[in-house]
Amino acid sequence: MRELGDQLTSNRRTLNQYIHENGVKSCQIVMGVTELHPASMWNTMPAHTHDRRTECYLYFDVPDDARVIHLLGERQETRHLVVADRQAIISPSWSLHSGVGTAAYSFVWAMAGENQTFDDMDAAAVTDLR
Repeated sequence: MRELGDQLTSNRRTLNQYIHENGVKSCQIVMGVTELHPASMWNTMPAHTHDRRTECYLYFDVPDDARVIHLLGERQETRHLVVADRQAIISPSWSLHSGVGTAAYSFVWAMAGENQTFDDMDAAAVTDLR
């Protein structure tokens, strides 16, 4: 378990890694749960891709009157999905991903692909998103 982000970027969260190269072993899967702290909204920022892996999200603890806006697509042509409690997203390796909620929430994330290095990602600067 580790805490990431800060209050200045609305990105304070606790990351729990369960399946990873230094924990529970798997041949191609990395998995964990992220919990956003109160008054934090972004599940990750900057948005990023994992060039050699697909990532899936299952959002939960999203209040009935709240939603998560999940960004996806290419940097130059992003799209979004409006996600409610207990809904899932599949993000292919070429698609960036990030999400922002109207209230704090949690999500299970899982990545599958060529490696298990958690921080193997290519960040997309906020100023590059279109």
